[in-house]
Amino acid sequence: MLQSLKRLVIGRPIATADEGHQRLRKIIALPVFASDAISSTAYATDEILVVLLGVGGGAGATKLGVGTKAWGPIIPIAIIVCILMVIVVLSYRQTIHAYPSGGGSYIVSKENLGTIPSLIAGSSLLVDYILTVAVSVAGGVLAIRTATGLSHKWAVPICLVCILMMTLANLRGLKESGSLFAGPTYFYIVMLLLLIATGFYRIFVQHVGPIPDSLLSEEAKAARDHVGSLGLFLLLRAFSSGAVALSGVEAVSNGVPAFKKPEAKNAAATLVWMGVILGSCFLSVSIIAAKLKPYRGEHDGNGLGLVAEYIYHGKGILFWMTMIATFSILILAANTAYADFPRLSSIIAKDGFLPHQFANRGDRLVYSNGVIFLASVACVLIVAFSGDISKLIPLYAFGVFMGFTFSQAGMVRHHIKLKEPHWRVGLTINFIGAVTTGVIALIVVVSKFKQGAWIPALLIPFMVFFFYSIGKHYQRVKKSLEVPEGYKPVRHTHYVVVLVGKVNRGVLEAINYARSLSPERIIALSVVQDPEEERHLHEQWDRYDIQIELHTVSSPYRELTRPVMGFLDEIDQERDDDIITVVIPESVTKVTSQWLHNQSALALKARLLYRPHTVVVSVPVHVD
Repeated sequence: MLQSLKRLVIGRPIATADEGHQRLRKIIALPVFASDAISSTAYATDEILVVLLGVGGGAGATKLGVGTKAWGPIIPIAIIVCILMVIVVLSYRQTIHAYPSGGGSYIVSKENLGTIPSLIAGSSLLVDYILTVAVSVAGGVLAIRTATGLSHKWAVPICLVCILMMTLANLRGLKESGSLFAGPTYFYIVMLLLLIATGFYRIFVQHVGPIPDSLLSEEAKAARDHVGSLGLFLLLRAFSSGAVALSGVEAVSNGVPAFKKPEAKNAAATLVWMGVILGSCFLSVSIIAAKLKPYRGEHDGNGLGLVAEYIYHGKGILFWMTMIATFSILILAANTAYADFPRLSSIIAKDGFLPHQFANRGDRLVYSNGVIFLASVACVLIVAFSGDISKLIPLYAFGVFMGFTFSQAGMVRHHIKLKEPHWRVGLTINFIGAVTTGVIALIVVVSKFKQGAWIPALLIPFMVFFFYSIGKHYQRVKKSLEVPEGYKPVRHTHYVVVLVGKVNRGVLEAINYARSLSPERIIALSVVQDPEEERHLHEQWDRYDIQIELHTVSSPYRELTRPVMGFLDEIDQERDDDIITVVIPESVTKVTSQWLHNQSALALKARLLYRPHTVVVSVPVHVD
């Protein structure tokens, strides 16, 4: 039944030989790997405004009204972000061609900077992907709340349902989830371009003014009237909020192996398409925001929805289409993380810095453990931050720019080492990018430290230490299992202990199996609670004429595992060169009724697994 349900939800298994058929064309790869970056056009400008307008400014806010001082920095900030985006895109195009095996910042750092820098880059990317799911889903739910007027109390339940649906879709496989999500991504691009074109027409041809008070909530009006002081620190915070538009740019370089051949060429082309769409749309939305001034309170809806409502003369068909598209792209933007987090974690796991389970592929050629882990942690974040995108954004940008910085620093070293054709141009681009993104990472953590940027700033070093510790463990295990030159296993004598509760068919089968091992010695061991139980067992032993020695250990406090361990320790003291095989008879029933039976055998096996020179054998007796 469980297998049938799994096949219904996830689909039939895919053979490893069919992996090539699961690779993505550029038209499908764009929504898979670029939806995160493109979706940031729906909230990046909003987050700049949240800072510039001093939402909830409080007593320290300066009353500046609706003058140009508050709105002036929007377009310059957007232009700087776009210039930075061009540098990052050019840098990652080089990374794609230099490292077509995927892995992005992690692989570049490992090859050129060393283990610790690569773990910092890898940790930054993994944190970024987890936050991508939380931020994107929270933003999508905010968009749908804007259109429907749903209360904030519904944010967390809707977010969790969306994450569950995304997880199930991605467990079905990358190609299938990409085909599923391509339509909504392109629908959003079309609706956003239509909104931009209509907005430009109304602003520059019809000369409409800012959004009137009648469309603003009371909270938004309060934000308008109490605009925060536009000092340097505030401008830096606003810039770091807008810089989240670059989140997801590195995703294509991490997933190059998922593209159809030629992988590097197709991935580079997809990256350029993404950059053009992202840059032009983000700048255009920022220009419209600077002209229409869409004030937004902390608990109000999506700013893009406010612009659409004004431009389209109310909540008509075009407004609803825009909001549905926005909701879809923001929810599906999490697919970028679902595509890259499992792949990157599998690469790190293969290098021995994450549990090896992350490197295992499921039935659908998906790194299922990575998918499930990503979804679980994202759900925790959604609950912890109440599904509020403005609370999650400060955690977001630091990891993004740390990954950018190490990637480009690694490419600088790559150019210096190999000196390939036109290496000086690439070196210049990567050097400028490394310095710029490094400075921005510092700006983010300083300007948003109190708002939550301290969390990734502390979490990433902890993750590096954790990964490094895992690596040390795997190295120690590997070294201990190495076979030295001329090694021959030492011969041990063989001592078998059959655990007995009472004489039944299972015990007789276990004894028969123990005899077949031809050990040097075989005994039976029973843990009894009182003399009456011991006497009854010996009577059974004599009745069935069992020709092996029976030992009993008294346990007046009804313990099982400790008396058994103590008896085995006594054997070790007498015969320290023995391998002790503990044979445990077990009754096996149907899955639905197995839980009704005592699980003492399971507890014993768990304890004995860690005992040196001990082998545990279960002899099942199938009842049904």
